[in-house]
Amino acid sequence: MARILIPLPRRDFDPSEVAVSWRTLHRDGHGVVFATPDGMPAEADELMLSGVGLDPWGWLPGLKRLRVVGLLLRANADARRAHTALLQDAAFRAPMRWDALEAAAFDGLLLPGGHRARGMREYLESPTLQALVAAFFAADKPVAAICHGVLLAARSRAANGQSVLHGRRTTALTWALERRAWVTARISRFWDPHYYRTYRESPDQPDGYLSVQQEVSRALAAPDDFLDVPRDAPDYRRKTNGLARDSDADAAPAFVVRDGNYLSARWPGDVHRFAREFSALFAAAASPGITSPPRSAAPAGSAGDGSAGR
Repeated sequence: MARILIPLPRRDFDPSEVAVSWRTLHRDGHGVVFATPDGMPAEADELMLSGVGLDPWGWLPGLKRLRVVGLLLRANADARRAHTALLQDAAFRAPMRWDALEAAAFDGLLLPGGHRARGMREYLESPTLQALVAAFFAADKPVAAICHGVLLAARSRAANGQSVLHGRRTTALTWALERRAWVTARISRFWDPHYYRTYRESPDQPDGYLSVQQEVSRALAAPDDFLDVPRDAPDYRRKTNGLARDSDADAAPAFVVRDGNYLSARWPGDVHRFAREFSALFAAAASPGITSPPRSAAPAGSAGDGSAGR
């Protein structure tokens, strides 16, 4: 059984990416440890749980619980059930503090995301977490990152001063997905039009310059090291429409990228496959004669089935 760390912000983490990952790892027999800045339980982004406030009338007390857009954008029923169970988990209710963490105490690291600026910036900009992430990469321990969690990894620096993702292949929240959600929210949540943008460009910066995809790409050795779903991939539309989400029974909408002991995914719609493949890394490591694929190896999966790796 592996001991896996999931650091969280004080608030506004994505409930799907955290709860489904926790449930999968826990179900597979791994121990999951949570950590927050102050050792107090974290709180998920409430809009992603309820969907209240994601419709144009969401600011009106008498109408805000009438949800249309909110039902489409919030976490789905499976993720909400996983989040309800997560709230009762002893480790989630008694997290460690970020400043008490050491990579040597854990077998793996999972970096979830979230986009709401009020809570996520502390997590993404933490020198403490960035140093911790770098230590996991330096030790070549399994690391998984999804959505904005990849941005935390990209900002973490190795001993040579480069990003720990420099020389690796990765995916993350794509600008296409981020922009689509942002455009929707600018209409449906017009009083808070930038809800889906953690960072926004200044007037002298082009659109998308501070998107997750573009910042992560700038940290890589080559632009082609950022991977998105190939247009000829089976189920391309389901993988990229921003509506279809994977499940335990249906991995077709998901897209993940594996590079050695590093695994990445784009958004909550990938989380079931993301969590299963991360869990499988530990099962493979525990099997005699099985080692992680070298980073220079040929892709472990085809673009058609939603995975790529080295």
